Amino acid sequence: MAGVNKRKRGRKPKSDPPSTPDIPTSTSAHIDDVVFSVSNVELIDPPPSSTSHRPRRGRPRKTPLLPENSKLTNPKNGKTLKVTSPTRRLIDKPNGIAALISSDTTITNAAARVVPAMDAVVKVFCVHTEPNYSLPWQRKRQYSSSSSGFVIKGRRVLTNAHSVEHYTQVKLKKRGSDTKYVATVLAIGTECDIALLTVDDDEFWEGVSPVEFGDLPALQDAVTVVGYPIGGDTISVTSGVVSRIEILSYVHGSTELLGLQIDAAINSGNSGGPAFNDKGNCVGIAFQSLKHEDVENIGYVIPTPVITHFIKDYEKNGAYTGFPILGVEWQKMENPDLRLSMGMKLDQKGVRIRRIDPTAPESMMLMPSDVILSFDGVDIANDGTVPFRHGERIGFSYLVSQKYSGDSAAVKVLRRNSEILNFIIKLATQMRLIPAHNKGRPPSYYIIAGFVFTTVSVPYLRSEYGKDYEYEAPVKLLDKLLHEFRQSPDEQIVVVSQVLVADINIGYEEIVNTQVLAFNGERVKNLKSLASMVEKCNDEFLKFDLEYQQVVVLQTKTAKSATSDILTTHCIPSAMSEDLRT
Repeated sequence: MAGVNKRKRGRKPKSDPPSTPDIPTSTSAHIDDVVFSVSNVELIDPPPSSTSHRPRRGRPRKTPLLPENSKLTNPKNGKTLKVTSPTRRLIDKPNGIAALISSDTTITNAAARVVPAMDAVVKVFCVHTEPNYSLPWQRKRQYSSSSSGFVIKGRRVLTNAHSVEHYTQVKLKKRGSDTKYVATVLAIGTECDIALLTVDDDEFWEGVSPVEFGDLPALQDAVTVVGYPIGGDTISVTSGVVSRIEILSYVHGSTELLGLQIDAAINSGNSGGPAFNDKGNCVGIAFQSLKHEDVENIGYVIPTPVITHFIKDYEKNGAYTGFPILGVEWQKMENPDLRLSMGMKLDQKGVRIRRIDPTAPESMMLMPSDVILSFDGVDIANDGTVPFRHGERIGFSYLVSQKYSGDSAAVKVLRRNSEILNFIIKLATQMRLIPAHNKGRPPSYYIIAGFVFTTVSVPYLRSEYGKDYEYEAPVKLLDKLLHEFRQSPDEQIVVVSQVLVADINIGYEEIVNTQVLAFNGERVKNLKSLASMVEKCNDEFLKFDLEYQQVVVLQTKTAKSATSDILTTHCIPSAMSEDLRT
C-alpha cells in the first residue's frame, strides 16, 4: 500500500538512544527541589561533523557503565562533572568528550545556574472590598484573590500594589507550610505597582532567608519567574530571557516607568513574584502580561531600579511619596527646519516644550517653546532619548524617575533668542486633573434634592463605562483626562452622577455624568466648595450651570427639605461623604 512503511521481519528494533532536547524559551514546572540535568544544561559546543569516522554497521557497541561518584573532566575548559546519581550509559564522542544520557542524573558544575531562594517566595491571600463609585455611599461585595510575594531584608515582604488594592485583610503563607499569617500593609505605591508588607508573628520569619537584589540584567540574560499562578496550589517556575528593556506603560498606575519584557509565561497569580537571574539574585517583580491573539509569552517585570526607589522612598519618608515628573509636555525636534526656526546650532539637540503644568514648580521658570538641551548634565537627543547603556538609549523621563519628590535637578534650556539658560528645578509628584487612583480613599459625594454630585476619576469612569471607558465615556471627559492640566492644586471635575427620581426633580431625570461649571454664578472649583456654597445659600433658587449649556433650577427651601425624604427612600446614611464635613 502506497505511503505505508511495512515492518521488516526479524528481531524487533531497539528504540533510538535518547537525544538532548532543545532548551525551550519558556518552561513551567511545579517543583520542590531544583536540580540541573545534563539534558538541559549545555556544557560545550557540539562537535563538528567529520568524515573520518565511518559509522559502524550492525548493532551499536555497548558502552561501559559509569559508576556512581565518578568524575569526568572536559579537556577543553577543565570543567568537572560529578555524577551524583546512577547513570544508564556512557556514550563516547569523537573528540573524547562524554555525555551522560539519563533522566535522573544530576551534575555539579561551576557554570550551572544557582538555585533561587524558593523558600523566600510566599503566597499572598487578600480580601478586597472595593468602593462603589456609581453609588458612592456604599461598597461592593467583597471578594478574595491570591497572588505571590517574597521576603526581603528588614522582616518585610514585597508584592504588587494591585494584589492588595482596597484590602480588608491580607494573609501570607510560606512554602511548605499550612499556616496563614496575618500581614500588615506598610505602603502601597500605585504608580510603580509595588506594595510593602510585614508580619508581626515571629514564627513566620523562622527559617526564611531574605532575597538579595541583583543588577539590571542585559538583553538575552536568563530569568526565572517564581510564584503561585493559577493551575495549582504549589510553587511554580517559568523560565525565559530578557527580550526588551525600555520605558513601559504601567497599567495599574497609569504611568510610564522603566520595565523589562521577558518571554517567560506570567499568568494570574504570578503577580508579585520575584524574577531571578542565573546567580539566584532577584532582578524584578512580575506584574503584568500582554494578552492578545497575535502574541504569546510576553510578560513584564518591574526592574530593580524601580524597586530600590520605592524601598528607599519608604525608608526616607516613612511613607510612599511617589515618583516625581517634569511637569511639561514636549515635542520632538527631529525636523531640521523646526530646529533652524528655534535658533538651534548644528551641534545642539533637545526637545521643545509644548505646555507646562500650571501647578508644577517648573511653571515659574520654564516657558512654552523653550528647548530642553540637557537634564542633570545629560544631553537630550532630538527624539527625547538619552544614553542608557552600551549601545542602548532610553527616554529621558528615566532620569527624572530616578529622583525623589522634593529633589532638585539642573535643567539647561534654549530660549527663542538663542539664549542658553540654566535652572535648578525642584521636582514634585504628578497631580492630574482626573486622577488615576483615589489611593484607597472612598469616593466623595454630595446629594441635594436627589442630585448626586461626585468627582471624576479613572476608577469612576471604569465603574460607569466598563474597561473600555476610553471609547465609551463622553468625549469632553476624555479630553480632560488626556490633555487638561489643573489650574490649582485642589481643582476637581465635579459631575452630576445621576438623579434619584422624586417629585422635586421632575424633568431632570435624564441628566447623567454632566459636568457642573458654576453655582449661582460662581465657578465650581471642587466638590467641597460646591457643597459649602449650597449649604450656605439663602437665595430663593439653587441654580446649577452644567456643560452643554444646560441649567438646573430648584427652589432652595423645597430642595433642602426634600433631601431628607429622598435619603430615607434610598437608604442613604448621609447627604455628604465624611471628607466634606471637615
